[in-house]
Amino acid sequence: MSKFQLVATSAMGLESIVAQEVQELGYETRVENGKVYFEGDETAIARCNLWLRVADRVKIVVAEFPAHTFDQLFESTKGIEWERYLPVDAAFPVSGKSVKSKLYSVPDCQAIVKKAIVERMKFHYKRLGFLDESGATYKIEVSILKDVATLTIDTSGAGLHKRGYRQVQGEAPLKETLAAALVKISKWSPSRPFVDVFCGSGTIPLEAAMIGQNIAPGYNREFISEQWPWMKAKIWEEIRDEADSLAKYDQPIEISGSDIDHKMVKIAQENALEAGFGDLITFKQMQATDFTTRLSDGVIISNPPYGERIGEKEAIEKVIHQLGQVMKDYPTWSVYMLSSMENFEEVYGKKATKKRKLFNGFIRTDYYQFWGQKSKREE
Repeated sequence: MSKFQLVATSAMGLESIVAQEVQELGYETRVENGKVYFEGDETAIARCNLWLRVADRVKIVVAEFPAHTFDQLFESTKGIEWERYLPVDAAFPVSGKSVKSKLYSVPDCQAIVKKAIVERMKFHYKRLGFLDESGATYKIEVSILKDVATLTIDTSGAGLHKRGYRQVQGEAPLKETLAAALVKISKWSPSRPFVDVFCGSGTIPLEAAMIGQNIAPGYNREFISEQWPWMKAKIWEEIRDEADSLAKYDQPIEISGSDIDHKMVKIAQENALEAGFGDLITFKQMQATDFTTRLSDGVIISNPPYGERIGEKEAIEKVIHQLGQVMKDYPTWSVYMLSSMENFEEVYGKKATKKRKLFNGFIRTDYYQFWGQKSKREE
């Protein structure tokens, strides 16, 4: 098998969680902003695509070199052994981005990289005419940062947040990768009850269920690299068999979600059925402030509405304040809330044990963590 320089990309603030996931799969990591680098073979590509819950994509880092001029970009790209990755009939669209660099025209950079790869391929495969690009797709990206070009090939295709279970979503859905991160940060374990009181389309409870039963998030989807001739079908078959053997389908879990909108509750129920958790997760229409339970040592993880329209913010603040009062009756419960509300602690009526800056898309948020008393959580 070949060795590749790989990178798992992630949202800002989640790199350490992605790095931990990669390490748990057996690979050494190096972390930069939004990127976790590691080395691995074809099996690593398959395993990481199947198992990484919080990463956005897994890419092959083909090369990195200085690019101050278009000639430098062309010649350095042409000098790469593209035949190692691309068969003669490969389709290879090129995307790009450029930040703080002399080569700021992204369309020009894309065109030059494309032309250089074509020249290399025609020379290696002894083709005089054009390349028909009728085979498998290899999505190439040229990224230029401070005059250093990085060329990568995407092995994932659709982003890793596309688990395959979310058939319908609400107006402002939380990405599955971020939902998984919220659960992992909480260190929740399936021995504890789990509730989302603002469940929306059910993403957080569904990710908790997958974590609780150790189900690989990419088990029921396909990846672009499955079509590549050198990514043998046997590799994917073995990795999926391994994932199936590691799943704990009989693990009991106590997970529920609620939302004030009956339409969202119905969507959450449909998504749970699609994910195979229809009988395991309970969803019901209910106001967050009506939360009540006889269970102890539980966890609430929620992403309450942000209230961007006039009048909404005040209404949401009222609900958050009332929820803070309700939770005083459940001191052993831990509460985790992702919010862009800067005065969240004041409104909730309690100072967070810990908070962490995260980005929900382009929205800067804080993850407020109110740890319960006598918790069984592993610190």
